[in-house]
Amino acid sequence: MNLNIVLVEPEIPQNTGNIARTCAAIGAKLHLVYPLGFSISEKAVKRAGLDYWDKLNIEEHSSLESFLQKYPPENNNMFFATTKGKHVYSEPNYSSMDNIFILFGKETKGLPEDLLLKYINNTIRIPMRKTLRSLNLSNSVCVIAYEVLRQNNFSDLEEISSYFDI
Repeated sequence: MNLNIVLVEPEIPQNTGNIARTCAAIGAKLHLVYPLGFSISEKAVKRAGLDYWDKLNIEEHSSLESFLQKYPPENNNMFFATTKGKHVYSEPNYSSMDNIFILFGKETKGLPEDLLLKYINNTIRIPMRKTLRSLNLSNSVCVIAYEVLRQNNFSDLEEISSYFDI
């Protein structure tokens, strides 16, 4: 199973750094879709990813259109994370899929409305109280990514620490 985390026009370097660190730790590929609200060479991004940056599998895309041309949603297991999602993030059966893409929009606006409407059946959301806007982007990525991994029995990840093994 290959997990792809796609950040469409992320704006906050610390979020992207945290997400990069998560992707490195779980073996997910990180896709950055331009324009970014920062440079990936900025200290804030590298500091959040720290010594994990060189262990990250990253692919950059000049625009959302170029990403969607390279990876058409109709030919891929693609999910669109949004507070307006039709399905709860844990509903899809990720264990039956080989190549999974989870798209996340920019912190201030999310994914484009026309994209969400076009692929409404592949929209997913994290349940939360109605009075709140959303979770932090890096927290949302972590919640959904670990559900995909859980459904795949944490394939290729160490489940038990050997720290206490004698």
